[in-house]
Amino acid sequence: MKIGFDNDKYLKMQSEHIRERINQFDNKLYLEFGGKLFDDYHASRVLPGFAPDSKLRLLMQLSDQAEIVIVISAGDIEKNKIRGDLGITYDTDVLRLMEAFKENGLFVGSVVITQYSGQNSANLFKSKLEHLGIKVYIHYCIEGYPSNIPLIVSDDGYGKNDYIETSRPLVIITAPGPGSGKMATCLSQLYHEHKRGVRAGYAKFETFPIWNIPLKHPVNLAYEAATADLNDVNMIDPFHLETYGVTTVNYNRDVEIFPVLDAIFEKIYGENPYKSPTDMGVNMVGNCISDDEVCQNASKQEIIRRYYDALNGLSEGTHSEEEIFKIELLMKQAHVTTDDRIVVSAALKRAEETGAPAAAIELDDGTIITGKTSNLLGASAALLLNALKYLCKINDELHMISPEAIEPIQTLKTKYLGSKNPRLHTDEVLLALSISAASNSNAELALEQIPKLKGCQVHTTVRLSSVDTKMFKRLGIQLTTESKDENKRIYQ
Repeated sequence: MKIGFDNDKYLKMQSEHIRERINQFDNKLYLEFGGKLFDDYHASRVLPGFAPDSKLRLLMQLSDQAEIVIVISAGDIEKNKIRGDLGITYDTDVLRLMEAFKENGLFVGSVVITQYSGQNSANLFKSKLEHLGIKVYIHYCIEGYPSNIPLIVSDDGYGKNDYIETSRPLVIITAPGPGSGKMATCLSQLYHEHKRGVRAGYAKFETFPIWNIPLKHPVNLAYEAATADLNDVNMIDPFHLETYGVTTVNYNRDVEIFPVLDAIFEKIYGENPYKSPTDMGVNMVGNCISDDEVCQNASKQEIIRRYYDALNGLSEGTHSEEEIFKIELLMKQAHVTTDDRIVVSAALKRAEETGAPAAAIELDDGTIITGKTSNLLGASAALLLNALKYLCKINDELHMISPEAIEPIQTLKTKYLGSKNPRLHTDEVLLALSISAASNSNAELALEQIPKLKGCQVHTTVRLSSVDTKMFKRLGIQLTTESKDENKRIYQ
């Protein structure tokens, strides 16, 4: 993989900048952390070289000063909102996040349930956390939020919320996903701290959009594609331009809410320490792009992948036509089409030749490998074997797994486990390969090539089972699929 981002420079520059921001206030900073904290795969895809756990490593550098507060909306608990990339509910993800932070030596101080209005499911979740010994605080819905400033900044507004007890100068406010109430939690704390005589600060840490690269840069367009369901739009920060005469990029929600924040800050402090939404940010990622062309190309591929995701989501009822139209517009702005994803045409050509589902992978050296459907293997499983054969320079005609080894697995699936599909999935073929490695040196050599698949591009001509999709994700392969099923069953 070509590298376009200097991760070491980023960690150094970002931690220094956050420490500087802490010192601007009374040694107390509430830092709203947007995006994913320790599994930011979007950033690693559009900024090759950005480690998915960069934010976590950043916090570990600040661990002596930082504590984490996790925020979850009572409404999201009530409707069992699902985190799309992991397939788990937001309340389950709170527990996952806490465990992950603790395993990495980070202090999690408490959980805040926001937008609370008596939801029973929120009460049950609060009780569950408290039984686990976790501090839980409640923040309430405020009538007229966010425009009714006199009520919001009063004892009947923010003052009604529980005061979150914290013990360290840097308080990281994070959440399982967007819309959880992170900003409101920070502002509520500023109000309570001010009443206690502490001039605490607030700052925002969002990786995207990147404020100091062009508005229509592919990296910023890829962010819009990723948030097409939220109707986020990147835009020039008008407040920053007016104040400083400098063009910077922000997004519509922060620009729209800034006049409200300005009024809230003035109500609490008497003045707003920030002149623009850009001023509130602490993101240094734009300063660490080492090869702009690499990042542009990677981002264009991400936009195409998001387009295929949206097409599949439309078929599944999880995405809307409006999202597809928006991403199509972004593709035009980035000057890309699906033809720019070369594995697409390779897979479709192979499917046309064989009359059955097929798949294609682009390896790190640019080589395109395809896989076809057979009686023994699905196209995805065949693709993995073919790619591994190529990487270890094994003749394509040689068997790394004998048909005799595959047939008992098929019998187990169909005769004893009730599967209608006898073909091996990707996980099953890799297990069979690992068993064969005990007596087959070629199979052993093939297994050693698996790390080389990370970052490779794959396209399949039909939608895959959840098993195959998850396996590609675990291998670090960047997958797209056509939005049609291998068969026409209503229930898969």
